[in-house]
Amino acid sequence: MKKLLFLSVFALSLFSADYLTNKSCHECHPDIYDEYQTSYHSKTYFNDELHRKVAQKIPVYDCGRCHMPAAKNLKEMEEGKTTPNPIHKEQKDAVSCFYCHQIAYVKKAHKFNEITMARQAEGYKPSLYGSLEDPDDSDKHAMVKSPIYDKYACMGCHSHKRNNQDVMIFKAMDDNQDSRECIKCHMPYIDGPVEKMNKKSRNRHRSHYFAGIHDEHMRSKSVDITLRADDGRIVVELENRMPHPLVIHPSRMKYLKLQVIRDGKTVWQNFKKEPTEDKEGAFYTEFEDESGKIVGIPYYAKKVHYENNLGPKEKKEIVYKVSSLHKDDRIVAELYVVLAKPSCAAAAQIEDESLTRPILMKKAEITVE
Repeated sequence: MKKLLFLSVFALSLFSADYLTNKSCHECHPDIYDEYQTSYHSKTYFNDELHRKVAQKIPVYDCGRCHMPAAKNLKEMEEGKTTPNPIHKEQKDAVSCFYCHQIAYVKKAHKFNEITMARQAEGYKPSLYGSLEDPDDSDKHAMVKSPIYDKYACMGCHSHKRNNQDVMIFKAMDDNQDSRECIKCHMPYIDGPVEKMNKKSRNRHRSHYFAGIHDEHMRSKSVDITLRADDGRIVVELENRMPHPLVIHPSRMKYLKLQVIRDGKTVWQNFKKEPTEDKEGAFYTEFEDESGKIVGIPYYAKKVHYENNLGPKEKKEIVYKVSSLHKDDRIVAELYVVLAKPSCAAAAQIEDESLTRPILMKKAEITVE
């Protein structure tokens, strides 16, 4: 009996020390696992070309704190002593389920926010944390409701980041904001139980799709376009409906394409070749190094070279002078997003066309009377 008890305690000790992979969550949470697998939280160095190629152009893996946070050798990668390796399951899991559900505290800091992970007493199965009322335990882990998951969990990575030259290369939140606005839009309640057994007959859960720029519905509802035409001019009003800037990710660009179409042909457009010709209608940030040369990879940024953006809930009116508008001319306005702006795509040698091809966000149209 003593021998059997010793083996049981020993097995429990090994279990509690073991990392729970994303795949291990599938056994009890198949719906949430499938949602997560379609999200960009599941994208990492090994399955996302933009992330990998940008990371390969810098001397240290400076991306892991947010993109590969469960890695056990994160410090060594940040110091340039090693690089990502797919043999490590913690690295392949990207922004892993286990990591996110062990956040104990998020501290605001100048360069980037610091995340403190929960500590587990030796010999006990791990405790995972979330916002669920009266959560269930399982044979793999205990479950605990934590106030962190109502207000602070997203702030660890989705707040801001400065590079080593103290240049702000990413900013999604103001100091007075917290995770509640993130969760409201990106993790709404959807139908379905939290876990397969559903012992407490729950009929909805927080979505783990983390819908964002890659979701057509989310793109469409994030911005509004209003058009009017009078006295040889076209007035475009853009409204950013999001509680964060129109463009957050430093690799991205969003731009307005405005056309006057007469008898099926475009007779006027707001740019000839490149969207950046229209400085009012192209939204992006360009960085430069210490010599003033534009750099597409923000790790090397010494300062901001150029920036055009819309702030949270901000409206912007852009006026275009058009020499002649005819009755029945169609005026079509389209807002597009490019996931890898030209300077980034060139610097990182991006080959995946889905990253450089414009994706429609919103379209509006009027007819001249």
